[in-house]
Amino acid sequence: MTVKTFREALNETLHAEMARDSKIIVLGEDVAGGAGGTGVEEAAGGIFGVSSGLFKAFGAERVIDTPISESAIVGAAAGAALAGYRPVAELMFADFIGVSMDQLYNQIAKFRYMFGGKTQCPAIIRMPTGAGMNMGAQHSQTIYPIVTSVPGLKVAIPSNAADAKGLLTTALRGDDPVVFFEHKALYPRKCDVPDGDYLVPFGEAALVREGEHATVVALARMVNFAEKALDALAADGITADLIDPRTTSPLDLDTILESLEATGRLIIVDESNPRCSVASDIAGLVASEGFDLLKAPVQLVTAPHTPVPFARELERAYVPSPDDIAAAVRKVVAY
Repeated sequence: MTVKTFREALNETLHAEMARDSKIIVLGEDVAGGAGGTGVEEAAGGIFGVSSGLFKAFGAERVIDTPISESAIVGAAAGAALAGYRPVAELMFADFIGVSMDQLYNQIAKFRYMFGGKTQCPAIIRMPTGAGMNMGAQHSQTIYPIVTSVPGLKVAIPSNAADAKGLLTTALRGDDPVVFFEHKALYPRKCDVPDGDYLVPFGEAALVREGEHATVVALARMVNFAEKALDALAADGITADLIDPRTTSPLDLDTILESLEATGRLIIVDESNPRCSVASDIAGLVASEGFDLLKAPVQLVTAPHTPVPFARELERAYVPSPDDIAAAVRKVVAY
């Protein structure tokens, strides 16, 4: 084990897998730090530095700076994947996925189905997501519920550096299209990361903590916030299972139901807006598959149904907090 940041885990995984497989290419805006067109050594390697060093290691044929056109980036990734490459396309912010949705949900997600399984499209679309960084309404949204709803796409949402490495390695070695969400606030966070080969299977949730009184399901940065909430609740003798789904498509509903069978109380923490969110999706699935297990109404802890505010104080109020999570747990435990 080595302590690494979320950013370092992603960067080192890209380096290792590109060295292992010459078919892996990276493309996006400034992924070479602006070096792709001039041959000058890179500046940063992407807006958040995740692709740092790749251009120097693998050259302009495999690390490709693109125009400011998300539709072109995702479309090129689709074509490259069909031609036998394993493209990793980076969108600067998840919010920009809208202009590439035709390429993503009408093409990449459906190639295998439309061609009767005779082709594969192992394209990975990486994108920073989430609020809390004071980047405004068009750079801070939580978009993963939209792509989770699209058949044919796998969706990965790591909450720590170890899972970032394991899930990205699995994605890079698989044959399916993957939309890979990286919460911007997690890039500097550190944890122990396994050395060498490390893969995390898709559709296998992590049981982050074990407890008695409730089941808390949390995603991305909200896993960290849920841990803080449970630390505070422990002083009052309240404990809970904490489950990190890690992937929303496929979703490990079995682990959630197994925990709920023991606790009878469910809190779902999701930074996305409440309507048609992953939280509401999981709540609906639990109501369909495990209603008899519930001892109390399911509690959803989400952002409000508004755009993300720019003002720091308003954004702080917008993002679900550890106090919000603790209050929801107390509410269901009181039943």
